[in-house]
Amino acid sequence: MKADDDKLITQLQKVIHGAVRMLAILMVFVIVMGVVDVGWTLYQKLITPPAFILTISDMLATFGAFMAVLIAIEIFVNIIVYLRDDVIHVKIVMATALMAIARKVIILDTDTTEPIYIFAIAAVVLAMSVGYWLIHKLPPQSHERD
Repeated sequence: MKADDDKLITQLQKVIHGAVRMLAILMVFVIVMGVVDVGWTLYQKLITPPAFILTISDMLATFGAFMAVLIAIEIFVNIIVYLRDDVIHVKIVMATALMAIARKVIILDTDTTEPIYIFAIAAVVLAMSVGYWLIHKLPPQSHERD
């Protein structure tokens, strides 16, 4: 019975590995489409009168689009690291989460946002920053390469 369980686990791991590879392929497509969207958004902002002038809100929208693509790239890196090591590296995941929350802070419209929401975002930033700092203070494990 033990040999049958090992074969089943091996087959299931192959299926999961195939699914992760498919996610990597799809993420590359998302990244390319994101870059196209950033280019298109920037083009549209530049040709809208007054031409070749970006307002602060235009820049914030563009920064948000850039950050979304960078987050997608970080997720792709997470997928690749998982494919290579079959381990989820907490440092990389935390860095991705920090980038995502930074994007939220960058595009946050403080004029229309409730104060409690801003405090909640601040709490998340603080918690993620402390967590990331603590992860870097831990001694590196033998299976980590970063």
